This record gives sequence, C-alpha cells and structure tokens, in this order.
Amino acid sequence: MPTLAGGEPHRRRDMAESFGSDPALYDRARPRYPDALIKAVVAKGTGQQVVDVGCGTGIVARQLQAAGCRVLGVEVDERMAAYARSTGVDVEVAPFESWDPAGRTYDALVAGMTWHWIDPVAGAAKAADVLRPGGTFAVFWYVLQPPPELGAAFATVQRDVLPDHPAAAHAAAAPLGAYEHFLDRTADALGGAFTAVERPTFPWSRTYTRDEWLDQLRTSGMAKPLADAGKLDTVLDRTGAAIEAYGGTFTLDSTAVALFATRV
Repeated sequence: MPTLAGGEPHRRRDMAESFGSDPALYDRARPRYPDALIKAVVAKGTGQQVVDVGCGTGIVARQLQAAGCRVLGVEVDERMAAYARSTGVDVEVAPFESWDPAGRTYDALVAGMTWHWIDPVAGAAKAADVLRPGGTFAVFWYVLQPPPELGAAFATVQRDVLPDHPAAAHAAAAPLGAYEHFLDRTADALGGAFTAVERPTFPWSRTYTRDEWLDQLRTSGMAKPLADAGKLDTVLDRTGAAIEAYGGTFTLDSTAVALFATRV
C-alpha cells in the first residue's frame, strides 16, 4: 500500500530507509512483478543496460536479468544492497538524486515500488541525465487488492488501530486510487526531456495464506508507523483473525500500474 497517500514520501527518509531491518523477510514476502510488465519494459528498451533505482533486495533486477538485461542497482540502504549483491545483483549505495553515474548512461531506468521515495523534480532531471536518447523511463507499483470483504475488514482494523494516519484506512479501502497521486506527480515532473508518456496497467493474481499476508504486512510502508505507535502486533493479530474467518487463504486479483516515457 502507499505509505503516505497524497503526501510527499520523498521527504520521509526515515520511512524510506526503514525497509532494510530484515532484508531476507522483505525479499521473501514482497510480490514479484507480472511477467507481462517485465516483458513490456524489455520490449520498449533500445538495449539491455538498465539502472534500477531503489533496487532494494534486487527483486526487479533479478527479473530483468532473467530476461537478458544487464542491471545496475542504486540503493540508499547498505543492508538491502548487501542482500541484493548476495543474489548476484551489482549495486551502488547512494540516494539516487545525489548518485554519481560517473559519465555512464543507460538504455532504461526502472523503479519498482520506489519512485515515490525520490524527489520528483530532482529524480526526473537525474533520469534525463543517465538515459541515452530514445531510452526508456519505466516506474511502476503493484497494487494489492484483496477481495472486497477482506479489504473492508483490513480497512476497519487500520482505521480502528491508527485512526489519525492519513493513509491507513484510505489505502486499505481503495488501494488502486491511492496510487493515482504517484502517477500524476511523476508525469507532471518529467518535463520536456521525455515524450510518449504512457500509463499501462498489468493484471496479476496470487493466492496468500494467513502467514504469507502477515509477512507482507510486516514489510509494508505501514509497518513503521504501526510499530512506532506500538500497535503493529495488534494489527497483525486482528488481520490474521480476519483471514482465518475468511477461510485461511485468499486470492488477490490485483493490478500493477506503470508510467513509461521515452527520453528525447
């Protein structure tokens, strides 16, 4: 789910750098991206050299490597970078906005579930600098869409436990709409260096057990504010109970949303 619906996540470095507390859990629990999305990125590219912004544990990078790309990750958190390196991903540690590409340019720039942590204006300028003419800018998010009955139950839990958090109930109740701000903000910041802006969507499905969903929740953007408030265990317990009442497993028929553009 989005961490700060309608806000400015790139100003919350504490939250952006909170995901590395357990990289192995993060890598295991986070969904992979739809094959159709990865194929679309590769098909739009003018070559195979890709920079992955906010690569985390290397989930996107490994999917692109499997599709034949050569990927360099840029990651702000050394813990996440170390895990990605252990899986065969080359990573440099720096905030993307101040990362020094040392004159290198790339055929594509990607960011999976991370571009909202990047300053939109500075990020777009850096992307224009590191992409070759005709290069592909591709940022994307997966949207977790539980069945309506469970989605309503999850929203109730978060509203009850963390009523003052701006994203809590809204993101759980209407997850797809919560990403529109990120897509709009990204498109508005691209400026004249990019053309052929597209916003494709990619359906995907996955069945979750109770424990798999709770592990995903432990790695979500809501985990830190919940933990800071001393309420993470309460949310996990109540969310787990809702899943058990639903039958113990459920299927997400979800969507990945993307913004593609071409470097002029």
